[in-house]
Amino acid sequence: MTAERLVVIGGDAAGMSAASQARRFRAPEELEIVAFERGHFSSFSACGVPYWIGGQVAERDDLIARTPAEHRERAIDLRMRTEVTEVDTARGRVRSRDLETGSEGWTGYDKLVIATGARPIRPPIPGIDAPGVHGVQTLDDGQALIDTIAATEGRRAVVVGAGYIGVEMAEAMLNRGFEVTVLNRGEQPMATLDPDMGRLVHTAMDGLGITTVDRAEVTAVLTGPDGRVRAVATADAEYPADVVVLGIGVEPETELARAAGLPLGAYGGLLTDLSMRVRGEDAIWAGGDCVEVLDLVSGRERYVPLGTHANKHGQVIGANVGGGYGTFPGVVGTAVSKVCDLEIARTGLREKDASAVGLQYVTATVESTARAGYYPDAGLMTVKVIAERRTGRLLGLQIVGREGAAKRVDIAAVALTAGMTVEQMTALDLGYAPPFSPVWDPVLVAARRATKRLTERP
Repeated sequence: MTAERLVVIGGDAAGMSAASQARRFRAPEELEIVAFERGHFSSFSACGVPYWIGGQVAERDDLIARTPAEHRERAIDLRMRTEVTEVDTARGRVRSRDLETGSEGWTGYDKLVIATGARPIRPPIPGIDAPGVHGVQTLDDGQALIDTIAATEGRRAVVVGAGYIGVEMAEAMLNRGFEVTVLNRGEQPMATLDPDMGRLVHTAMDGLGITTVDRAEVTAVLTGPDGRVRAVATADAEYPADVVVLGIGVEPETELARAAGLPLGAYGGLLTDLSMRVRGEDAIWAGGDCVEVLDLVSGRERYVPLGTHANKHGQVIGANVGGGYGTFPGVVGTAVSKVCDLEIARTGLREKDASAVGLQYVTATVESTARAGYYPDAGLMTVKVIAERRTGRLLGLQIVGREGAAKRVDIAAVALTAGMTVEQMTALDLGYAPPFSPVWDPVLVAARRATKRLTERP
């Protein structure tokens, strides 16, 4: 009996989760698995890179979940530093190039998994590729930035972008002893929040010693006589910089898929069915940061590049290609982050998201403490709830606060998945003791206030 061959493009979360899960279902004599990874590392935590740079994670290798050697021990032929340059769907094969030797060749497949991930957004502005300008998507990127920090005498850092990556890198550079300026082209930091909640983040960052400049569109990276970065320019000012970190965000890495004629969505990500099979294809699956997923709240496709989703995608894909069964129903858009001791969380829709899909809504915002008010270190937090006007269905929730605030978003994530109303949420039987929560958890207080708002005239 001839073994089937599974080819995986991408050696990180989605790709190697798919390969490992498929191996659990089928033995090597039944399924040959070949995986291609163009980088130096496999199965690493990209989300942990800012904390390695900032010093909270001691060693680079602490971020590696499984090495190439460990994958090979499980009969997965993982070929590192090998880039797939073409997918030939008609003949069922991929062309690859060894980045060390330059040699090229074709590898046939019976089943294909595309897990090419995402690439950092690098705007086409003058000086963007100058020495001293860094993205932070991979371990290689992180090592390059750490090397630059060690070799740089000046201590002025400019972070371009104020989303998750931007605020996390602002903290990392602050921990490294840099004077940090964040340039944000939006109205407030954290565009994944509503502006009123983003304003709280801005105020807190200022209090931490981070200078945040909003409505600042970067026009150029300026260099000195040595060719290295010396400043970042906007339309209104120049900001001196010894190091520049790009925290603008990422976009799907789908050029291979586009060239192969595979279906892409509005955000440029691959489109799949519930089994993570690429739409219109019988033998191709895709997962991770290169795909778009269904938003369970709005009912529309969206792009949400997160490691939690990538690992789930891989598990589903591996089960399906291995002969089992799995589905990925969608997401509600839950994410958390922090900058120093400030915690930031959101799930579901923002106000503008709700308006974009034609939903009428009410909002309620409350201030509370993460613990009983009389308990020591009862840090403040602000919770905002968005609910559908006619039905009372929870549409979204955002939190900005101190220790103990962010993970409360999980209450709302479950409520969104279950389609609960804010009134139903007020009856949730949550854990209570003074060290952990007030008698009324802040999320339930916000839900109760939203319930009251529903009875008011528009």
